[in-house]
Amino acid sequence: MDAEASSPVSPAPIRSRAFATEAVHAGRDDLASLGLHAAPIDLSTTYPSYDSRAEAERIDAFAATGARPDGPPVYARLDNPTTARFETALARLEGTGSAVAFASGMAALTAVLLARAGAGLRHVVAVRPLYGCSDHLLGAGLLGTEVTWTDPAGVFDALRPDTGLVMIETPANPTLAEIDIQAVAHSCGTVPLLVDNTFATPVLQRPAGHGARIVLHSATKYLGGHGDVMGGVVACDEEFAATLRQVRFATGGVLHPLAGYLLLRGLSTLSVRVRAASATAAELARRLTADPRVARVHYPRLGGAMVSFEVHGDPHRVIAGVGLVTPAVSLGSVDTLIQHPASISHRIVDEGDRRAAGVGDRLLRMSVGLEDVEDLWADLDQALSAEAAGSPPAARTRTAPRRQEPAGQERQRAGR
Repeated sequence: MDAEASSPVSPAPIRSRAFATEAVHAGRDDLASLGLHAAPIDLSTTYPSYDSRAEAERIDAFAATGARPDGPPVYARLDNPTTARFETALARLEGTGSAVAFASGMAALTAVLLARAGAGLRHVVAVRPLYGCSDHLLGAGLLGTEVTWTDPAGVFDALRPDTGLVMIETPANPTLAEIDIQAVAHSCGTVPLLVDNTFATPVLQRPAGHGARIVLHSATKYLGGHGDVMGGVVACDEEFAATLRQVRFATGGVLHPLAGYLLLRGLSTLSVRVRAASATAAELARRLTADPRVARVHYPRLGGAMVSFEVHGDPHRVIAGVGLVTPAVSLGSVDTLIQHPASISHRIVDEGDRRAAGVGDRLLRMSVGLEDVEDLWADLDQALSAEAAGSPPAARTRTAPRRQEPAGQERQRAGR
């Protein structure tokens, strides 16, 4: 608990610092003055106030503007000083005026869509591929959103008077296709461009510097970095952040303070983790490209720790054959994960749309971790050999019982 740090943290004016330095210190600038070294965790759900009139004025001010109240929070659904530290740090790393954290990446995207719809702007222009659940949320009309799908060159022509958002993901999930952010931002005109920056992270790409007005992260992935925390965050200007805070307060998609603490801690090693994993991923991509058992490799020019590849044969046998690599959804952890997008992360997308976006049935997506490259290659090599030979996969170092899913529920599996 931290009684001293009950006020949300605001960025202090400081001289320009290198990204790695910011990743370690952003959101923590006041700790020394508080006599602390590690960032504290404030788990309070409510905060005492003996001046009800003053409290009413603060609540009125928040309702009118969405700005954080001065002084301690009123209620944890409105704000929390631990998550505020994470928001401050992420905004600095992305180069935006503010950031607003949510319980998950999908909660963050939902808040953005609701904020734009609240202004009467329900139409979205989007470029596939996107993460499967983002695609589904836009296309299913669950929030009353109407979407026009296009390619990057068609963004301008797809705009309408009621267009409230243009959304892209680059590098894209799971094909790792790259989009020129600056070119799309130019096509958007006054319509805000949202870039899902989950795969690249601000280590490799800062979309706000190329014209994007909204930057989205599934913080569960690289920002947390250890596969043990779920969250989402939107980096943007303070005007839009104020609206997002109002949506968050009304809908309740708040980030738990323990998650905020873990995400702030994750940022301190973000640069070294992403760069180390990216170096290994680039080498694995090189070896996979030269391997006759692999039909095609997708690896972005930008770099990064994600590699996707298509096999000639049965991708499910490759997944069944790995031992060191973990067959699992999600990404961005310190350990390497592999999954079959058409079966899991993008299963919820219509099959025709999925294939048109390049998400074929033989595509595998791998999130490279921090293991030694030779150990990872040895594991992939034996799995590919078993698949090519059509033989049973080698005995794995770990096994888990398979749960029989009820019929008709396969399409509901939609981990990122």
